[in-house]
Amino acid sequence: MTADVGVIGTGVMGSNLARNLAGQPGTRVAIYDRDVDRARAVAAAHPEAEFLVATSPAELASMLHGPRVAILMVNAGRATDSAIGDLTAVFEPGDIIVDGGNSLFTDTIERGKAAERAGVEFVGVGISGGEVGALTGPSMMVGGTEAAWRRLRPILEPIAAKAEIQAPETDAGEVPKPTPEEALQESSARKPETAGEPCIAHVGTDGAGHFVKMIHNGIEYADMQLIAEAYSLLRDGAGLTPSQIAEVFAQWNEGELESYLVEVTAEVLTHTDSATGRPFVDVVVDSAGAKGTGAWTVKTGLDLGAPIATIAEAVFARSLSAAAVLRSSGDTLDGPRPSSSADDAAPSTTSAERDAFVDTVRQALFAGKVLAYVQGLHEIAVGAREYGWDTDLGEVARIWRAGCIIRARFLDRIADAYAAEPQLTSLVSAPYFRDSLNETQQSLRDVVVRAATVGIPVPALSSALAYYDGIRAPRSSAALVQGQRDFFGSHTYGRVDRPGTFHTLWSGDRSEVEL
Repeated sequence: MTADVGVIGTGVMGSNLARNLAGQPGTRVAIYDRDVDRARAVAAAHPEAEFLVATSPAELASMLHGPRVAILMVNAGRATDSAIGDLTAVFEPGDIIVDGGNSLFTDTIERGKAAERAGVEFVGVGISGGEVGALTGPSMMVGGTEAAWRRLRPILEPIAAKAEIQAPETDAGEVPKPTPEEALQESSARKPETAGEPCIAHVGTDGAGHFVKMIHNGIEYADMQLIAEAYSLLRDGAGLTPSQIAEVFAQWNEGELESYLVEVTAEVLTHTDSATGRPFVDVVVDSAGAKGTGAWTVKTGLDLGAPIATIAEAVFARSLSAAAVLRSSGDTLDGPRPSSSADDAAPSTTSAERDAFVDTVRQALFAGKVLAYVQGLHEIAVGAREYGWDTDLGEVARIWRAGCIIRARFLDRIADAYAAEPQLTSLVSAPYFRDSLNETQQSLRDVVVRAATVGIPVPALSSALAYYDGIRAPRSSAALVQGQRDFFGSHTYGRVDRPGTFHTLWSGDRSEVEL
């Protein structure tokens, strides 16, 4: 008996993706894990999947009909390299190895070169959606050759998330979405989706898939931080309780801010800790973890010269949250200290003022989220030029509309903007986003001022405002910086009145020379 596709790694993500594949009509899946007992346990727990369990890479290869396709769902780094080595030793020319993990895109490029020397095709696929998405339909960003994409598309497209084909927006109510827990419970009886557009696309060669997924995660960092800052403003700036803020976010999720992360935020703020009876958010240590993709996004942005300040501030905010010793040193510093007490922290003294402030925060959050996407999409465009990828930004927005963590209502607007103008220089030039930012920029200014006044740190919102003003400024302070660089390092400068490269003889007679 042979299988159509193999999955290596049977942790939560790997086993769920394998179950998703096995649920497609006519698809047989072989699974392998170095911990063979774990793979056998997965097969035993899900007899409906009819998994073939391999006990070695060689046996896995023998179970797959040629040309073979195997998907790695293992940890990035050495585990991925080890798994690739195992497979290339038993695969044949024309077989395909797919890395579905969160690998650094430059590693994917190098692994592709090594696999090519062995005659094996290597494809990096960014998979977003977490364990629920892996099981019920993720968003997938495929990097690799066109030939590999043609081979993989019939296998991967059926398991991708399906985005509803959007009709023009109306005032009709939205259909309630299942919670992640409900999605997991219902997934075992899940029927194959046939309606909607599959959220999968070929985004370029070699490392493009993992690059786009990396930027997705960078935007995710920014989005989460912006939401967290909105929460702080509502709690410490308006005196709302977590349950009240949950209601606010639930209401926001019915409008232009509709997104998975806003929905999740309402769920988290609604939850009460069973051990103490306190709001769950109050018993969680305020130290945020990270797995590296946000930092990769920022480092890559620096290498490419792509300004992604809001994403960077979101990454640094997590770093600061985890720096306990550093934070303890701030206890003696003066300044206003916001309180989370509804009795002490309500500068807005009337319900009307409070409601107005809540709406101001809503508009500021919308502006911040848009600017985070602007930055991320710009980094993708810069990266595509640098690495020679033909990446369609509208297609990227389209496949992010369902399945992935940053799925949001306005991704339809982004896809439409690039469809209308494929060579769009920046999303801020598209009419909808230009008009939206023009309408919400004052609210962004107001909340940044309010936060500074009462001592609420809002690094992401502040950087979003600085980015907004930076791209609209007719002339920046960089002229002085370049003058400083020329003074101490002879780094030269350009002039506004004529072409060329110039240097002032600062230590001499201060005359100017053209180089």
